[in-house]
Amino acid sequence: MFGFDIAVAVFAALIVIVLFAAIKTVSQGYNYTVERFGKYTRTLEPGLNIIIPFFDRIGAKMNMMEQVLDVPTQVVISRDNASLEADGVCFYQVLNAPKAAYQVAGLENAILNLTMTNIRSVMGSMDLDELLSNRDAINERLLRVVDEAASPWGIKITRIEIKDINPPTDLVDAMARQMKAERDKRAEILEAEGQRQSQILRAEGMKQSAILQAEGEREAAYREAEARERLAEAEANATRAVSEAIAGGSTQAINYFVAQRYTEALQTIGSAPNQKIVMLPMEAASLIGSLGGIGAIAKEVFGDGPSGEAPRSRTVPATRRSMPDQRNEDA
Repeated sequence: MFGFDIAVAVFAALIVIVLFAAIKTVSQGYNYTVERFGKYTRTLEPGLNIIIPFFDRIGAKMNMMEQVLDVPTQVVISRDNASLEADGVCFYQVLNAPKAAYQVAGLENAILNLTMTNIRSVMGSMDLDELLSNRDAINERLLRVVDEAASPWGIKITRIEIKDINPPTDLVDAMARQMKAERDKRAEILEAEGQRQSQILRAEGMKQSAILQAEGEREAAYREAEARERLAEAEANATRAVSEAIAGGSTQAINYFVAQRYTEALQTIGSAPNQKIVMLPMEAASLIGSLGGIGAIAKEVFGDGPSGEAPRSRTVPATRRSMPDQRNEDA
C-alpha cells in the first residue's frame, strides 16, 4: 500500500504539472506565438488557451497595442546646403504577431533606423524655407514612405511627427534680419498705398466740392437774375400804372410817384461816402409841405377837375430858419 500511495501522488503531481504546462493565459493587448519543435504553428489570443505540453512552447510575446518610439536628434543637410538638427516621434502598432516576431530581428531598432534614414532623405530633398514652413508635408511623406517599408513586418506606422527643427544660430540671425527687412518693405508699401488712397479721396472730395459750389453759384445767379427780372417787371408795371394815372389827370398818382423818388434821392444822398454834411428838413411837416407844393404844381398843370377852375396858389413851406422872414412879409 505504501508504494501504491507514492505512485498515486507522483501521478497526481504529474497531472498538475501537465495542466500547468498545457494551460496558458494571455493578457489583453498581447498575442503569443506557439512553436512546436522550434517551428511556428499558431497564435494565442487574449484569454485562456491550451497547448500540447512538452511539444509546444510559447515563442514570442507580442504587444498588439499602439506604441511610441522616440527618434533621437540627428544632423540633416537640406537641398540648399543648410545644416540643421531635427528629431521626431514615431507611433506604430503590430497587426500581425508572427510577421513581427519572425520577419525582422529587433523590431524597435529596425523601425528606429528606418525612420531616421527616411527623415534624412525626405528633409534633404527640400529647401530650408520649405522645411520650416511645411511640416505637415514632411510628416505626410515620412508616414507614407516608412509605412510602406515596414508593412512586410506586420506592423502599421500610424503617425510620424517632426518635433524640432533647429537651424544654426547664424542662420537664425540671418533669417531674422531678412524677415525684418521684408516686414519693413511691406509696411512702406502699405503706407504709400494709404497715402495714395488718401490723396485720391481728397482730390475726389475737392472735385465734388467744386462741382457743388459751381452748381450753387449757378443756382444763385439764376435766382438773382430771376429776382432782377421780377423787380424790373414790377418797376415797369408801377411806372405804367403811374403813367396811365397821370394821363388820366390823377394828381394823387403823381404825388405818390414824386414823393417816392424824392425819398429815394434823399436816401441816396445820405448814404454817399463822399458827403460829410447833409441838409434835411428839421420837421416832418416841412417834408409833407414840400410834397403838398409838388401836388399844387401838378394841379396847375392838369387843372382841378372837369369844371375847369383855375388852380389856387399855395405857398410851399420852407425850413424853420426861413419861417420868420415870411411872417414879416405877410405883416
